[in-house]
Parts: sequence; C-alpha cells; structure tokens
Amino acid sequence: MRYSTKKFKDLSKKEFTKAAERYEWKNAGVYKICRADYPDILAEIKKEDFSDLLDVWCWTGPILSLLTQEFPDKHYVGLDLTPKMIEVAQKKKLKNVEFIVWDAEDLPFKENSFDIVICSQSFHHYPNPQKFFDCVFKVLRPWGKLILRDMHLWKLLSYFVNYIELPFLNRLWYWDVRIYTKSDLQKLCDNSWLTLESFEHRWMLKLHAVVRK
Repeated sequence: MRYSTKKFKDLSKKEFTKAAERYEWKNAGVYKICRADYPDILAEIKKEDFSDLLDVWCWTGPILSLLTQEFPDKHYVGLDLTPKMIEVAQKKKLKNVEFIVWDAEDLPFKENSFDIVICSQSFHHYPNPQKFFDCVFKVLRPWGKLILRDMHLWKLLSYFVNYIELPFLNRLWYWDVRIYTKSDLQKLCDNSWLTLESFEHRWMLKLHAVVRK
C-alpha cells in the first residue's frame, strides 16, 4: 500500500531539508543533473513576452537568479514546500523576487496572476498531480504557459517503474510518486482545460513539455 499524501510530502521535506545547503554545490550529485535543465528552460521562456513568472518548487532559487539577470524588470515568485530551501533562497536577496513556503497542489494566488509557470524536476514527487494542473489553470493568464521538466522513461520501462519498482521502494521510505508519460500529461491537461502544446524526450532521460492555457 502506498503512502498517504501527507506522508509523501513529509518525506520530501525531510530529504530536501538536508539537500538545501548543498543543492547548488558543484559536486551536488543528482542535483547537478537537475540543474542541467536550466538552459532549456531559459530558452523556452525567451520565446514569450511576460511580466509575471511563478517558479513552482523553486529549490534554492537558481533559475530565478538567472532570470533576474536576464530580465531584471520582471516580477517573480518562487514557491517551495521545504522551508529550508526558501530560507537559503531568501539569503540571495534577489530583486523583484518573492519567495514563499507553500504547497504546489494548492497555489495561493488569484486567478490570472502569471504569464508563465515553470516546474523543474519536482513533478514526480507530487501525490495529487491533477490538483497541481488545476491550480496552474487557475493562476495562468489566458494564453499563458507552463514549462514542465521532469524525469522521463520509455513506455515499457515507465510501466515497470510505476507499477513494480516504486510501489516496492515506497515501502522503504522512498518519496518518488510516479514517472509520467505523454498520455499521462495529456489526461491531466484535458481534465484541467489546458492544452499540451508540445512534449519531447530529451537527453539524460528528461521530458520537456509546454502546456498552454
């Protein structure tokens, strides 16, 4: 039997509290692989005119640090479930950036608040992904977009991981929830009145998806 929503989130906070201080170190192991997403995310952002951007599960704010250099006059919000991640991010004192501790599945913003939402290498930790997509629909402005980067495996392997490996590992206090396929994301989008504009399998077992309101 898999964990409750609270258990998954508590395990994530425990793990990422330990990771917060070293997340941006040069030798940060798997987190260094996470940071390899940033050039592709920046390239996707540059395709859009925007005023307000939300980074969901922002870690220690590395993408927002890059964005404030590239687009210093924009408004940014970084949100993370783990207080220690936000504590480290706030020490950077980034201009035009607000950091908050909050849950990605219950975004605390008004309708039509952002032009872009980004979510990098955290989606596989969300126990209720549909709630996140519903929130994205709410907070995005019309024609706004979600840039989603996450782990990706070929269909047969993803089936093995989702239905055999992860249920077993979850019994050993492992906090990953699911690896998503294109059809998974399509269903999430359809249920939230969003459009899956593009879905790509990129290097290092990564998915790169663009979702449009």
